[in-house]
Amino acid sequence: MRRFENEGEQITMKVVVHAGVAHSDDGRLLDLLKANTQVLGQWNVAYRGFSTYKNYFRTALDSFENRQSIQRAREEFLKQIPNYGNFDRLILSTPRFIGEIETAIMDGQFYPLAGQRIACLVEIFEGFEVELFIGLRNPGSFIPRALMSQPESQRQRILRQTDLSCLSWLAMIDNIRDLAPNVNFTVWSNEDTPLVWGDIARAMAGLPENAVLSEEYSLLSSLVSGTGKQEIQNLMQKKSAPCDPSLRSELSRIFDEYAMPDAIEEELDLEGWSDEIVSAFTELYEQDLAMLEAMPDIKFLRP
Repeated sequence: MRRFENEGEQITMKVVVHAGVAHSDDGRLLDLLKANTQVLGQWNVAYRGFSTYKNYFRTALDSFENRQSIQRAREEFLKQIPNYGNFDRLILSTPRFIGEIETAIMDGQFYPLAGQRIACLVEIFEGFEVELFIGLRNPGSFIPRALMSQPESQRQRILRQTDLSCLSWLAMIDNIRDLAPNVNFTVWSNEDTPLVWGDIARAMAGLPENAVLSEEYSLLSSLVSGTGKQEIQNLMQKKSAPCDPSLRSELSRIFDEYAMPDAIEEELDLEGWSDEIVSAFTELYEQDLAMLEAMPDIKFLRP
């Protein structure tokens, strides 16, 4: 980690950007960080959510070709650092870092402005090491959610101009890697989030893999039946390390056996969107995830 000098003061900090994607987190990760504020403080970790993005970064990212906007964002960010206290790592979380929901499907791609926006952030954070965390979501469910978030006119325009069958997260990932090559990149599948929730938080915070976090299994517990909840509680009483393979195996089994369909499945309210379309996207999505997991410059979190 490099040291940065601001008005004669030496500052050492790593900036961790959790950038969505939209409809994959809904603020739950920030809730987990808040539940572990004391632990994070012991490891000199701070975190901020949407308000920090809105107040200091949105204008620059929405006009990333404007040099003055970038410089102003950098100056304002540096002014805020002393207010964060003696922290080595700052986690910033909102999917809007890679784009507003209106740009989630545009120009035949997912988030086509993501690379330029992350490159802009890297410039704002010059002198700091930057890490990027993105949870991906099955396009079979992401596409209808993203489209139904748009006004009717915008949705119809996208449907007229976009071959939805060609949409893949790989293009977005390649775009970011090309324009921000020095950013450390961590990804995971949103469908695995209940089983890697604690791992995501530990990785963002730079904690050891055996560090215990409060409520790290609360998301998983919210998705399973009463029997599943009881089995999770029984496992927790054994106080196994979070990285224990046997614990992970048991949690995966509980999720497979006791997940409640109403909790993990959603109604995809887009005309013409069928189970067959979702299945086709799921197959392609799994292929993309396998390719990402094999990339040496990307850290991929699996259960």
